[in-house]
Amino acid sequence: MNDPINIFLIIISYSIVLLAVSYITGKDDSDKNFFTGNKNSKWYVVAFGMVGTSLSGVTFISVPGWIKESNFTYLQVVIGYLFGYFVVAFVLLPIYYKNNVTSIYEYLGKRFGQNSHKVGAFFFFVSRILGASFRLFLVAIVLQEFIFKKWLIPFEITVFFSIFLIWIYTKRGGIKTIIWTDTFQTALMISAVFLSISALASSLEINIFRFSEINEIKKYTKVFVFDSPLERNYFLKSFIGGFFITICMTGMDQDMMQKNLTCKNEKDAKKNMIVFSFILFIITFLFLVLGALLYAYAEKENLSIPIMDGNENTDLLFPKIALEGGLGNGVSLTFILGLIAAAYSSADSALTSLTTSFCIDFLNTQKLESEIQKKIRKKVHFFMSILIVLIVISFKYFLSKNVIDGLLTVAGYTYGPLLGLFAFGIFTKKRILDKWVWLIVAISVIITLIIGNINPDYLGGYKVGYELLPINGIITFMGLILISRKQN
Repeated sequence: MNDPINIFLIIISYSIVLLAVSYITGKDDSDKNFFTGNKNSKWYVVAFGMVGTSLSGVTFISVPGWIKESNFTYLQVVIGYLFGYFVVAFVLLPIYYKNNVTSIYEYLGKRFGQNSHKVGAFFFFVSRILGASFRLFLVAIVLQEFIFKKWLIPFEITVFFSIFLIWIYTKRGGIKTIIWTDTFQTALMISAVFLSISALASSLEINIFRFSEINEIKKYTKVFVFDSPLERNYFLKSFIGGFFITICMTGMDQDMMQKNLTCKNEKDAKKNMIVFSFILFIITFLFLVLGALLYAYAEKENLSIPIMDGNENTDLLFPKIALEGGLGNGVSLTFILGLIAAAYSSADSALTSLTTSFCIDFLNTQKLESEIQKKIRKKVHFFMSILIVLIVISFKYFLSKNVIDGLLTVAGYTYGPLLGLFAFGIFTKKRILDKWVWLIVAISVIITLIIGNINPDYLGGYKVGYELLPINGIITFMGLILISRKQN
């Protein structure tokens, strides 16, 4: 199954299926359908599909690979996620529905002014383009290492090919297509996890329901870190970081909220968020279990961590074992399908949301004639595809850390201003001097960047972690107070 030709044929066949879904759901090529799905999506379909978007290739590969370094401590962040989703459901969603927005950053425009609208959209743009690129990069290097490298195809061509396939099936149907393709892709990802866990447990001859009692696995299962607040993964720091990461990366992110806003009404959107949050928690836990099993299997079979560009790359452990570890063709096949699903489910929705935000927030296409809107939207969609290609390629030469860690770190810098802006708009009645908002958020990011790079020795050994995001948000909030005035 690890023959490159077989894998290539699987990718092509998979893409044909998605194209068929796109054809069925994209018959209405209007901007309204592309951006909002005509607001008639079933909440349970959206909830299931959002799991796939949230997981992505990062969770599929990077989370299991991270086990050696972090054990199950990532679950502390995920617990924070769970509480954050409730804030999204009961605080942010009602605001978006009340204001009847297509792009959620329209709220900032209505609340503060056009500069704030543009700032919100800009930071989403930077956050999502980097996030989508992170996710696609991870999948691209796997495809490169295990398939295309054997054909002497350059990494750059691999990336272009991957994005080209995604661009084809998203360019017509938009968010309506994404909701249905993501549902299909989520099912494949979950199937891949279950089958991989089952195969590894069988090979290790263990009862998966008692895995935490087995010595080879037990050493990876530490969840909570209460030893010292100085540690980067201390429980409270991880929980708070996860809590605010969810509020920002879901509740203040056009990509995730665009799906919610396709539901028929606010009530359905809330049900979607709550159900989605619990499913995501369970699935993420299963990925952690998978990671522990992978390392136990690697020890048993004397398999080393794959080397990439001269360094160990834990992100490649799962692909190596699935494709070359002797677990059978069934595991190889489901891994490939799960990997492709993970890549496509995050990249396709990112392309759609970036296109939506750029058209609505920066170009104001909603004020133009429908045919002109459509032409501009298609050009923007193509431009976003090319931009993601260029950024993914650049990561190969500049990215040095585990991808999930890198993704969450970047979120602290890019989503912080969004947190500050939305919090100020929701929890105060004050207006701001809108023309100064760019300066405030620029200063906030610079200060946060300085804080994030302070040597722990200067802080008594304190290691700054994911709490950077709320710190950034607080600095932005305080800055907005300085340029605020009473509501007229």
